[in-house]
Amino acid sequence: MTEASSITIRRARREDVAAIVGMLADDPLGSARERIEDPLPQSYYEAFARVERDPNLQLVVAVDGEGEGVVGCLQLAVLPGISSQGGSRGLLEDVRVAKHCRSRGIGEKLVQWAVTEARARGCMLVELLTHQTRVDAQRFYERLGFARSHVGMTIRF
Repeated sequence: MTEASSITIRRARREDVAAIVGMLADDPLGSARERIEDPLPQSYYEAFARVERDPNLQLVVAVDGEGEGVVGCLQLAVLPGISSQGGSRGLLEDVRVAKHCRSRGIGEKLVQWAVTEARARGCMLVELLTHQTRVDAQRFYERLGFARSHVGMTIRF
């Protein structure tokens, strides 16, 4: 059984893309957005290459040292800005833990890594959006110290 103590967090590699997409697709919201095919659509690999080249983006994975491979992921974007006296902000995106590994501290380890990394990169705050239907995720983030502070709005194309 995978526990957080056996988890290593590292930058994602091209060979991790299929596992990442699988986790993104593994719920009702993600399954409507993602395309799980063999082979994966090239658009995922092109997006990975863009993320990998951008110094303000870090896509990381949680890897199980006990042989289960990639069991979690998140993307940290460092956004420079004028507000908050010119301070940058960290934006967490696509936080996922493989369904069979949830409630074992892996998500907490990922988010704590991201908060520490954002602080080290000079961010004044860390923020995230989570879908209004993800009630369990909202409780999780609140337990980690995040506060409900904004109303998120999107336009999807």
